[in-house]
Amino acid sequence: MDNKLTGKALWYLPLLSGVFIGTSYIPFPPWASLFGFVPLWIFWQQQTQLKNVFFGGVITAFVFTMIGFNWVTYTLHEFAHLPWFFAGIGMIVYALIGHLFVAVAGMLWFWGRKKFQWSERLSLWLMAFITILCEANSVTVFDWNFGYTWYGANIPVYHWAEFVGFSGLSAMTLLCNLPLYLAWQQRKENSGKIIFASVLVGFILLNLGGLGLKARLPEPDSTLNTLFIQASIPNSEKMAAELGEGYTQEIIRRIKALTDAAINQHYGKKIDFAMWPETGFPSLLGAEFRHKEDPVLLTQFLRDRHLPLVTGAFGVDEKSRLITNSLFLLDNQGEVVEPHYSKTILLAFGEYIPFSETFPIIKKFLPQIGQYARGPGPTILFDWNGFKMGPQICYESLFPKFSRDLANLGAQFIVNATNDSWYGTWQEPYQHLYMTLARGVEFRRPVLRVTNTGISTVSLASGEVLEKSPMHQAWAGLYEVPYMKNPQAT
Repeated sequence: MDNKLTGKALWYLPLLSGVFIGTSYIPFPPWASLFGFVPLWIFWQQQTQLKNVFFGGVITAFVFTMIGFNWVTYTLHEFAHLPWFFAGIGMIVYALIGHLFVAVAGMLWFWGRKKFQWSERLSLWLMAFITILCEANSVTVFDWNFGYTWYGANIPVYHWAEFVGFSGLSAMTLLCNLPLYLAWQQRKENSGKIIFASVLVGFILLNLGGLGLKARLPEPDSTLNTLFIQASIPNSEKMAAELGEGYTQEIIRRIKALTDAAINQHYGKKIDFAMWPETGFPSLLGAEFRHKEDPVLLTQFLRDRHLPLVTGAFGVDEKSRLITNSLFLLDNQGEVVEPHYSKTILLAFGEYIPFSETFPIIKKFLPQIGQYARGPGPTILFDWNGFKMGPQICYESLFPKFSRDLANLGAQFIVNATNDSWYGTWQEPYQHLYMTLARGVEFRRPVLRVTNTGISTVSLASGEVLEKSPMHQAWAGLYEVPYMKNPQAT
C-alpha cells in the first residue's frame, strides 16, 4: 500500500480493501474492520478521473460481497430453484450491485473535492463522512452494517449500541479508518506512531467502557421458562404444505411429537410457554377457524398438557381476505389469545411481488409466489399472564425502529419466530442470528428466537447468548430467562 504505487499496481488497493472488509464480517472476526477502507481511500486519493474512483469502489464492494455474502448463491439455488451455474451468475450480479454505496460515496467525494476545491485535511474528513452517510442510507435486501461484527465476536465495544445503536457503532468503525489512514501516511514519522497508539488506546478504553456498561445493568427481577421446539422441516415439505399440496398433517405430527419428547425430558420442570417457529403450525388459526380440524386438534393437544404456546401459523386479513404470515399466542387451554400479530415487513418474491398492486398482470407470470397481506406493524404486545411479549417474525428483527416501538409499548422481552432454511449453514444463519439478537443489546431486553432449522437461542439484556441450537437438526431446548418486569428505556 505504498503511496508511490502507480498505474496498474494501484488497482490492487481496492481489491485489498475488499478482502479486508469481506473477511471481517460475520462469521469472521473483525480483524480488519478499523482499517479495511484504508487501501481504497489511498487509491481514491491518487485518482484524477471519476470513472477510476467509481470502478475502484465497485471492485471493493464486489470482492467483499463475494466473500461475506456468498450464501446468496445457495439461496438462489434453494429458493428460486436455479441450477448452480445460474445461481452463481446471480451471485455475481448481486455482488456488482448489492453494495454500490461504496462507489457512490467515492463519486460524491471526488465530485465535491473537484468542484469546491476542499483543502487536503477537509477532503480526508469528508471522504470518511460521505462513506459513512452512504453506508447508513444504502438500500439493501439484507440490512447489515459494520457494527454487528463486534457482537458476533463478543468484543465488549458492542455494549455502546445501547446509546448509539449498531448503526452508530458502524459509523464509529468506519470513522476509525480515517486516523489509521493518516497513521499509514505518516508511518515513518513519530506522528504516525502517535496516531496509531491513540487509536489503539481509544479502542481499549471503549471496550473497558463496554464492560462497565454491562456491569451497571440492573439485576433482573423475574424469570421465565420457555421451551423451544426446532422441528427442522425441509423446504420442500414446507412449500408443499403452504401450497395445499400435502405434508401439513405430517409436519404437525412431527412438531407435536418433538414437543412431547421435550416435555417428557424436562418432566417436573416449570414451562411458562413453548415456542414453535415461523409457520411452525402450517395451518390457519384465529377465531373464524377455531372449529376446523387442525385448530381443534391443536387446542386439545395444548389443553391436555396445560401448555401455553407461541407459534407461527397462517391467518386471514379481514379486509383483503389474503393469507397472513402470523404469530399466535395460545393459552394453557389451547385458546387463541387475541390480538395475534401478522408479519408487516414481507419478503420480496417470497411473500409478495413488488409492484404487483400497481401492475396486477405480474401475478399471472409468477403464480407460484405467495401474496400475503401485511400486518399492522409493531403496534401490539402479547399481554398475557403477567408477560408482555413483543412479537416479530423473521427479518423484521433487522430494523431497529421495529424493536424500539415494541420496547416503547412496554415489551419485557421480544419473541421472534424465524425460518432460515433457505440459506444453508455457512454464513447467513450466523449473520441473521446476531443481527436479530442485537436488538436486545440496543434496548436491553431478552430476545427469544426460535427457528425452523437453526440457529435458535436466547440472548439476555446483557447481550449474553445462551445455548445455541444445532443447524438442520430436530432439536428442543428449555431456557430459564431472567428479565425485568418494567425495563427502562435506553
